[in-house]
Amino acid sequence: MTNKLLVGTTKGLVVFERSNHTWKVSKVHFMGLPASMVYVDQRTNTWWVGLAHRHWGQKLHFSTNEGENWESVPTPKYPADAEIKPGKRATLKKIWCMSQAGPDKPGQLWLGTEPGGLFVSKDNGQNFDLVESLWNHPSRIDENQWFGAGRDFPFIHSIAIDPRDSDHIYIAVSCAGVFETRDGGTSWEPRNRGLIAAYLPNPHVEVGHDPHSLLICQSQPDIIWQQNHCGIFRSTNAGASWDNVSDPKGIADYGFALAIDHQNPDRAWVIPAVSDEVRVAHDLSLCVCKTEDGGDSWVPLREGLPQEFCFDIVFRHAMAIQDNILAFGTTTGNLFLSDDQGNSWQCLSAHLARVDYVAFA
Repeated sequence: MTNKLLVGTTKGLVVFERSNHTWKVSKVHFMGLPASMVYVDQRTNTWWVGLAHRHWGQKLHFSTNEGENWESVPTPKYPADAEIKPGKRATLKKIWCMSQAGPDKPGQLWLGTEPGGLFVSKDNGQNFDLVESLWNHPSRIDENQWFGAGRDFPFIHSIAIDPRDSDHIYIAVSCAGVFETRDGGTSWEPRNRGLIAAYLPNPHVEVGHDPHSLLICQSQPDIIWQQNHCGIFRSTNAGASWDNVSDPKGIADYGFALAIDHQNPDRAWVIPAVSDEVRVAHDLSLCVCKTEDGGDSWVPLREGLPQEFCFDIVFRHAMAIQDNILAFGTTTGNLFLSDDQGNSWQCLSAHLARVDYVAFA
């Protein structure tokens, strides 16, 4: 049973713990520092935290005993000859996400960063190397199709690994799109057919899309979901093509956060927002939208959520699901939890700093 919830905020990592059906704060780690990445390696129950020091830059910490003690590892570095563009050396701006390989590769971890670098570790995160096959992909180097989206540089924010094969991996880049490897990162192919880049002269370009979040269904890995800048998309053929499953008559469209049911590939949740320019809750009313039929229809869920003068939105990593429990944190420091698949919500805290990451442990 899920008993701990890790909440990465701009003022530290806040740990909520459940006791007698009540969730309360049990500890705050890295007080005052932005916890910009939070990840739990389920193989070893190792907690990972990326910190965004204002002076020292990005730092990477881990704990093997649920936060009783923390250790640090060397921050991933771009090689000296790696350039964002000719004459501009690549340096680490932010650690965005982490993902573990399957049991066939017990020491392997993947790390997504800004400015668009994917790193891999084969020794449980003690050392990370840049995946140069992706960094040097022609779409980035020769065709200059990677660009920043709301930030100065492109960034890798989602890594989805096929549970059947640890060499089969998808990554999502804002802005570039989805890329796939079937050989452990030796080669990469864009997988963006069916996506829409409405902000480009040609909305159907092969590379140049802006996925906001990408998730692969663990029980049926050929089904992949993404919340995109231009809507909600779903693939039923392992990313070969994408279907737009946004709600044409409702608000389930633009947003960042996405959660999926790993046992039921037709069930998913999103938290809509008003456009990239506005970025507030629709009608200043916080809502979670749920589908039970693969995106053919969406139902708004509002019970327990603020419905008046609510400016909250939810960032891409600030929503999580485990054991049918859903939780999300907002840009105004509210934390909500549902134990009935999103039909009703309770507010665990209304006094946090901005929430960037939510993860169950």
